Amino acid sequence: MKLFVSEGNPQSLKVLAALDTAGVQCDVQFVNHEEKLVPFLSRPTLPVLLLPNGHHLFSPNAICRYMFEVSGQEWHEACDQWLEWEATELQPALLQALHMAVLQGKESEATKVLTGPLTYLDQSLSKATTPYLTGEVVSVADLVLCAALQPIMSTPTLTSGEHKSLKVWFDHVASLQSCVSASHKVLQGKGLQAMKSFMQRQPAPQSGQCQSSMLPCNSSSAESEEGERAVSQEEMEAAVLIWNKGSNVPSATTDRLHPILPQEGKRNILLTSALPYVNNVPHLGNIIGCVLSADVFSRYGRLRGWNLLFVCGTDEYGTATENKAREEGLTPQQICDKYHAIHASIYEWFQIDFDFFGRTTTEKQTEIAQNIFWRLHKNDFLVEDMVEQLRCEKCQRFLADRFVEGTCPHCNYPDARGDQCDKCGRLINAVELKAPHCKVCGQTPVIRSSKHLFLDLPKLEPQLEQWLDKSTSSGDWTANAKQITRSWLRDGLKPRCITRDLRWGTPVPHPDFKEKVFYVWFDAPIGYVSITANYTDKWEQWWKNPDKVELYNFMAKDNVPFHSVVFPCSLLGAQDNYTLVNHLVATEYLNYEDTKFSKSRGVGVFGDMAKDTGIPSDVWRFYLLYVRPEGQDSTFSWADMALKNNSELLNNLGNFINRAGMFVSKFFDGCVPAMELLQEDKKLLALVGWELQQYIQLMDKVKIRDALKHILNISRHGNQYIQVNEPWKKIKGGDGERQRAGTVTGVSVNVACLLSVMLLPYMPAVSQTIRDQLNAPHSCVNTLLFDKGAFTRVLNAGHRIGNVSPLFQKLEVEQIEALKKKFGGQQPEDEPPNKKTPAQNAAGHTPSAPAMEVNASIDPEKARQLTHAVAEQGEKVRALKAQKADKAVITAEVSKLLELKKQLALAEGKSPEPAPIKGKKK
Repeated sequence: MKLFVSEGNPQSLKVLAALDTAGVQCDVQFVNHEEKLVPFLSRPTLPVLLLPNGHHLFSPNAICRYMFEVSGQEWHEACDQWLEWEATELQPALLQALHMAVLQGKESEATKVLTGPLTYLDQSLSKATTPYLTGEVVSVADLVLCAALQPIMSTPTLTSGEHKSLKVWFDHVASLQSCVSASHKVLQGKGLQAMKSFMQRQPAPQSGQCQSSMLPCNSSSAESEEGERAVSQEEMEAAVLIWNKGSNVPSATTDRLHPILPQEGKRNILLTSALPYVNNVPHLGNIIGCVLSADVFSRYGRLRGWNLLFVCGTDEYGTATENKAREEGLTPQQICDKYHAIHASIYEWFQIDFDFFGRTTTEKQTEIAQNIFWRLHKNDFLVEDMVEQLRCEKCQRFLADRFVEGTCPHCNYPDARGDQCDKCGRLINAVELKAPHCKVCGQTPVIRSSKHLFLDLPKLEPQLEQWLDKSTSSGDWTANAKQITRSWLRDGLKPRCITRDLRWGTPVPHPDFKEKVFYVWFDAPIGYVSITANYTDKWEQWWKNPDKVELYNFMAKDNVPFHSVVFPCSLLGAQDNYTLVNHLVATEYLNYEDTKFSKSRGVGVFGDMAKDTGIPSDVWRFYLLYVRPEGQDSTFSWADMALKNNSELLNNLGNFINRAGMFVSKFFDGCVPAMELLQEDKKLLALVGWELQQYIQLMDKVKIRDALKHILNISRHGNQYIQVNEPWKKIKGGDGERQRAGTVTGVSVNVACLLSVMLLPYMPAVSQTIRDQLNAPHSCVNTLLFDKGAFTRVLNAGHRIGNVSPLFQKLEVEQIEALKKKFGGQQPEDEPPNKKTPAQNAAGHTPSAPAMEVNASIDPEKARQLTHAVAEQGEKVRALKAQKADKAVITAEVSKLLELKKQLALAEGKSPEPAPIKGKKK
């Protein structure tokens, strides 16, 4: 292993201290702050751990945890909770404080920023019965938090005398040889000044986003301001006024009456999700990039009282369908029928709440696509031209784009398609491919000429630019959507071919082209219109009503040009008053662990497999939305999914909601007690109200991942509120203390009710379960309609709740390891182990083949013996470390332990390499 760190980088303190404490053999190399070491990251990131298998860890906390795991150190569940808190709560405040203190000299302001996190840590330590955070011996949590606080706690002007328990703990841990050594190597006795060069290279922290490579980049605005969030008296009093209006929350119907049509005086939203291609089973990246993101926003929109229609369906024409039909020995229509049903079933399990889920192989599709074609023809926006195409003489046919593959002429990627390279993203004319071959028979095709029709994009460009200026400035277009669209216009538009020499597609009605069909990227977006027309014969009220309808398109970034250029040009050229997109929401790619999803290699979770894992669909939804690739590519990780489930859902959100409900049941016979608000209660009301407002602002802008963090922040506030006030103790006291316990319980159960509403777009089943357990009135779902969202008292004194039970189950290590193995697939023997597969198209154009299982020789008896040996050796290593034995002796015993673990892994049919904890940026 090789560890790369840099001087003055506060994150390097953690990993060096962990490395020294764990006693792991590792080559340490100091490098420049701007050294780019992780090939697939777009910017320099340090520290970085290069693993023996060639993979990288680049989350500091993940590196620390990995060090402890491979050394055989005992692991506590509480460590996970503290590491999560450090990353999401402490680090954002530290980043802002260090920026103020190091670069701006504002030490007094920096101190205020840290007040919240330091107070929380101090209170936790003051209640602890052990000298360290998780027990009697130092743990990775102690090292991570101590190293994170080192620059601050070692600067007298940045600390106060209030946090006595924190000071005692910090002095104790910081005096450990590993921490002293790490501080000397990174800060070199210069304190804050040693960090100046590093901090100057970091973007200034801004409200509402995580911008520094110091962070795991999963912090929302609330988390980055957690430490400095001060609540004024005016805010508290305003919060109390809104709270007291609770019983007057208006009731509004949420039942949908079909068909949903635009209404006068309402915000009318037509919402579409990129049509998933019918030739395969969608994987997690497809699901989060399109239908799940759209579903969350549609559910949120209904909570906001918007008049919203959500349509989607399968895209069924084109070469990929013909290919799939040939593979399975079915007709194209049979393939469409089969996979349409599979898609519908998968989305139903994921609780995607379409108003209508249709398909493109319909008479309406033919009718509307041909109508748009004739209008374009009449308005002189179509041109004819001869096209040089690849023709397979053996198959006796012209090869459409996806019937041919070869080497990309731009980046030399060997598996480029005939229309686009999945590696560099450039569009390709099939005849430009190097070494092309027919995908049907493998023969080398020849170039022949064929007459085709083109959409005259250059002629439509002035209209397009005028519309784009208005739409992108007034609507919510994601940054990547704007950038991709601008790049197309910057390069200059060229005529786009809209016909293909295929059999399976919408027929071209022109007599000179009767043997051809429409190209799928001309035809497919028209599917939004035809699907709506199959939903209601009054479809034109949605699609030819641009002044009263807002159109949202959800997709992955590779679909952007066809929705921002080609489809709008088709509708503009038709000159029929079509509704054009106002808000184009595009995600980046979701990767699987350290690679790409691949059905053929059995790598990754596909939609029809998720329910077989035993993990509820709401938990899948939560994690996919938590790592939603909003601004950059993100990664699905089994270890991280388990961590987020166990820390955020089980120990944070579920813990708070369950405790609130149980206190009502246990202490107050199931009835919400009377509430007499004190200053501390008012502060909580203001904090929760502020988080709710941030949630609404972010969701209005389709910042779905960031908004989720505010839900979790509220439950964190609630847990701390309960912990500080200790109602389980006060209920045993006198009348005053019992009253106080009642107020805390009543306020908490109302916070839980609010959380059930905020959760509804993300976890609809869990949301309903919470409301059922609280016996909440139906009017509570109107919270977001009232005063643009306000924290109101919905469960009044005397309200009787239902039966309360835990909401979430822990994901065990054994379960996660089994799932990781099951979906890890294997590399084909002739493929280099580090070869990356191309990024998946959001429409799901991935070849399908039976998933391959990992072959392993399992020896249960040997595994049992080795399990016992590993346990004994682990105890021996821990005893030596506790005795502070000679380092060489410890290292030798650790090596024995690692070797035993490798033998155990092989006996269990697992990889002998330790499973790394994936560090990732979000």
